[in-house]
Amino acid sequence: MCRPAVLKAAMAVMAVCLAGYLMGPPLYWHFTEALAALSSSSSPACPPCICDCASHPFLSMPHGLSNSSFTDCVKHDPEVSEDMEKNFTELLSEELKLREAEALENQQRADMALLEAKKMASQYQKEADKCNSGMETCEEARERAKAALIAQKKLSAMWELRARQRGWKEGAAKSHAHSR
Repeated sequence: MCRPAVLKAAMAVMAVCLAGYLMGPPLYWHFTEALAALSSSSSPACPPCICDCASHPFLSMPHGLSNSSFTDCVKHDPEVSEDMEKNFTELLSEELKLREAEALENQQRADMALLEAKKMASQYQKEADKCNSGMETCEEARERAKAALIAQKKLSAMWELRARQRGWKEGAAKSHAHSR
């Protein structure tokens, strides 16, 4: 019923149709662009542009110049071109002034923050100095108390030694104190 030759031919026709369906539109656009380029290069003068450039305020912004048809329109009219250049220069100058003012303001804020940080650091340093001074005073008092305790222990030991030399006994003193 199905012969291999007929089946192969049907598959080949289907492959060609599928390739034409997928590749046709891109090839068509490339072909028309090439024809347009050839026809525009063969004509001596560019046809006048019919557009109202003043009605497109976004042209004065540097990032709005991406649409080539609008920029081409401006290029063909020398008066508009000069005005656009002046506007562009004024806008750039204005933007630079704004950025300079913003940078100056940021610098002033940073200076104020630095000054505040220095004040806080100075205050903390004063508190730390007070704390250290208090610690030194406490340490000196502890050392004096320790020296006084050692002196008192030596004095007590000396009196105890004298008392023992004169016949005092530790147990006798306690029993004598309880008998009273």
